[in-house]
Amino acid sequence: MHDLHYRALPAPLQPLVDAFYRAHRSPIRADRQAQVWVAQHSAIVAALCLRPMAQGYWLSGLFVAPSQRRQGLARQLIERALAHTSEPVWLFCHPELTRFYENLGFIPCTDLPTALAERLSRYQRKRNLISLCR
Repeated sequence: MHDLHYRALPAPLQPLVDAFYRAHRSPIRADRQAQVWVAQHSAIVAALCLRPMAQGYWLSGLFVAPSQRRQGLARQLIERALAHTSEPVWLFCHPELTRFYENLGFIPCTDLPTALAERLSRYQRKRNLISLCR
């Protein structure tokens, strides 16, 4: 993917990410309080949100277009988004994705900021998620 570009999307362009999610029938929506990162050719092919939280960031909304999966886009997008972040980054994921995130330097985390711990507790009522931190 020689013409692929990774960048933080300026706030006025963030509705493009919601259109990307909707086009792939994903329930994800961009967090308006977050920095939105994308991988794109002429169109967005992957996105994630980094929301400032408790002296760190919450990574959410990671989605790669199905036709672009298994090419390393998620890994590269995460690495680019976190390249200049020295603060902790937390995320929630399904247990089967643990190895993927561990390969990016994330580790299991039970000591979450209060707002994230409460959110995880709500989410876990409907699905099996674990928390990781880097």
